[in-house]
Amino acid sequence: MSLLELDDVSVTYKLAGGELPAVRGVSLSLEAGEAVGVVGESGSGKSTLAMALLRLLPRDARISGRILLDGEDVLAMSWGRLRAVRWAQASIVFQGAQHGLNPVHRIGDQIAEPLLIHKLASPDQARRRVAELLDQVGLPGWRAKSYPHELSGGQRQRVMIAMALACEPRLIVADEPTTALDVMVQAQVLTLIRELIATDDISLLMISHDLSVLADLCDRLAVMYAGRVVETGPADGTFTHPYSRALAAAFPTIGDLSSRLAPKGLGGDPPDPLQLPSGCAFHPRCPVALDTCSTVSIELRPAGERRTAACVLAGEAV
Repeated sequence: MSLLELDDVSVTYKLAGGELPAVRGVSLSLEAGEAVGVVGESGSGKSTLAMALLRLLPRDARISGRILLDGEDVLAMSWGRLRAVRWAQASIVFQGAQHGLNPVHRIGDQIAEPLLIHKLASPDQARRRVAELLDQVGLPGWRAKSYPHELSGGQRQRVMIAMALACEPRLIVADEPTTALDVMVQAQVLTLIRELIATDDISLLMISHDLSVLADLCDRLAVMYAGRVVETGPADGTFTHPYSRALAAAFPTIGDLSSRLAPKGLGGDPPDPLQLPSGCAFHPRCPVALDTCSTVSIELRPAGERRTAACVLAGEAV
């Protein structure tokens, strides 16, 4: 049994002008000890999917499908059971640590809070555990007395990771944990996450728009476009879907002057979720679209060894 299994998960927001389909029929699995990355442009539904896993979305969001955590459907849990699962079995590193931390509480108190709420430690034990966690993420113990505004962006992100580790969950969902960090700090945070996966046998679902980061950190990738997963496969493989290939081509090749001066971007903008194109949602921007792409929406299909793609050309050279 997979540690996490998403079965036809959809998320729709209720708006004054109608219903907005943010996530559309996503099916995905995550095994124990595995790292899976979810990548896509802004607006593709990545963060909405991450928040849906522990029912952290606002009231105007409707979630359908099944989200199985250790075989138990998160969507069918009572609020009491859900509170018991959050932080203890699965935790989340939110995008933007500045907004994820309470500005009027000390760092140590915030890290200790899930331990005390879940009654996993006494106050004295929680203080010792906080010191261990800060050391684990590369921060001195005295930082427990600091307030969030007294820390740098990278330090705040490390505190968020320490909070996520506090109750020793089996699954961590990281929603763009390196957003707005400079390159050096980003490398330090990613190295920390990589070490935690290797030493603590933690499963990771990491959300990012940066394909190069996920390819280096994860075992498998899921590419999202317009709320759907359009490709899944090994992180070190060759992409099949035209959208996935366009994402990969957007990164310049180090040492290649031609790619630096003429980067291969992707023309156009992601579609409006309220007015999705007919057929394959990517076809208006696709460089190899066929006539049928404007009328037929292709489901994920085999596209090579351990790879699937939602493209009529799946398995062929595109």
